[in-house]
Amino acid sequence: MKYLFYLGCITLLLISCSEDTTNTMFVTGNVKGLKKGTLYLQHVPDSSLVTLDSLEVDGDGSFSFKTKLESPEIFYLYLNKKDNNDINDRIDFFGEPGTITINTNWNTFDTNAKIEGSATHKKLEEYRKTMTRFNKRSLEIMQGTMNREEPLDTNQLDSIQKLSDKNIQKGYAFALNFALNNKDSYIAPYIALTEVSDANIKYLDSINNSFTQEVAESKYGKALQNFLEERKKNK
Repeated sequence: MKYLFYLGCITLLLISCSEDTTNTMFVTGNVKGLKKGTLYLQHVPDSSLVTLDSLEVDGDGSFSFKTKLESPEIFYLYLNKKDNNDINDRIDFFGEPGTITINTNWNTFDTNAKIEGSATHKKLEEYRKTMTRFNKRSLEIMQGTMNREEPLDTNQLDSIQKLSDKNIQKGYAFALNFALNNKDSYIAPYIALTEVSDANIKYLDSINNSFTQEVAESKYGKALQNFLEERKKNK
């Protein structure tokens, strides 16, 4: 009888050890300083935000989540600090199979997060870093029209508007080129869909037709293909 018991335990152990984790994402990390709250792992499978798992924090900000993936996509780590304030409580990251580590602080949750383990997220950070420069330049241009002792004349306003338009166009061109130059990354269809979906169809087609098979068959690759088909149909 004892022999059968041990045999059963060994069998269960072997089954658990042989579990296929090829398409599994492990999200681990620590929220420094967090004593009380709830962490949620979320994503948007279609059009609505869905919670995949949650964890009650009580005295220790360490956390661990595990979920299956169909393909790399954007996920969210949401912190409910129970302070009736939803600002700065959600970190977005590009999830993919393997272990992703997220370390941050409870009081600068989304602004101080260090995310490691996702090659696609590194691409997203690279993209956002450059886009931040374009956004800052747009803000500087707009600030040039404010708090002036004398109002700007028509020519000055036109000149500022041209500067703003040129900066926006540069940012738009950068987004298109970034997607086109990263055809083997899941970031490419994501940027095409979320950043430049209103671009000329010929540019989006060029991006879409450049994908590797793996990227084309991913969640955002398929979504971009469907989006383009709809745009062409309604043209």
